[in-house]
Amino acid sequence: MRREVTRSGLVGFLDVLALRAYARWRYQQPDAEWIAQETERLRQRYPSRLNDVPRLVVRDPNGPAARTFIKSLAPDFIIARCKFILSPSVFTLARHGSYALHPGICPEYRNAHGCFWALANRDLERVGMTLLRIDRGVDTGPVLLQAGCDFDEVRESHIRIQHRVVTENLDRIGETLIDVAAGAATPIDTSGRPSAVWGQPRLTTYLRWKRAAARQQQRLHRVPVVP
Repeated sequence: MRREVTRSGLVGFLDVLALRAYARWRYQQPDAEWIAQETERLRQRYPSRLNDVPRLVVRDPNGPAARTFIKSLAPDFIIARCKFILSPSVFTLARHGSYALHPGICPEYRNAHGCFWALANRDLERVGMTLLRIDRGVDTGPVLLQAGCDFDEVRESHIRIQHRVVTENLDRIGETLIDVAAGAATPIDTSGRPSAVWGQPRLTTYLRWKRAAARQQQRLHRVPVVP
């Protein structure tokens, strides 16, 4: 909250809260239903026994309990699916490094809502996910994979889209990590590309995005088909 107020000011922060409230009213139930269906699809696609997987619940993933637990597992990889910035004492524990599945194309759309801002900016070719190795920066590590998926920006929420760009590319993510372990992965060259850190989604920006998406879809439907 402090970071967002500093970045956007009080009015901008209220705009963020307004979208949170609107999304809860508009999308909470349909997105929850989609998540349940998608989870079941993934369970069928990737059957596994999870009851035997060691797990630990902690308040701080950088704390001593988390570090001790991870060390005891001696992992080949760490996949960070949290909103905490991991410390070097944690992200250096895996043999082949720690990785983030970032919901956005880096370096253009760093931070937690890259898909939303790409959609809002009508930068549709950069609505996707990035598999990157975690370093000391914020989404600044070597990029190993960037991928997207087909989506319906008029009917789908930005939350659903940013989940789908990950869940529909799990095979490619797995293949890339196997290449990393084999020493066969080549980072994507992002030198010279613009880099930006984006804040939280806002209601005013969301409404502009949806209006632009609806207008674009209408224009596409009006294009005559030439036999």
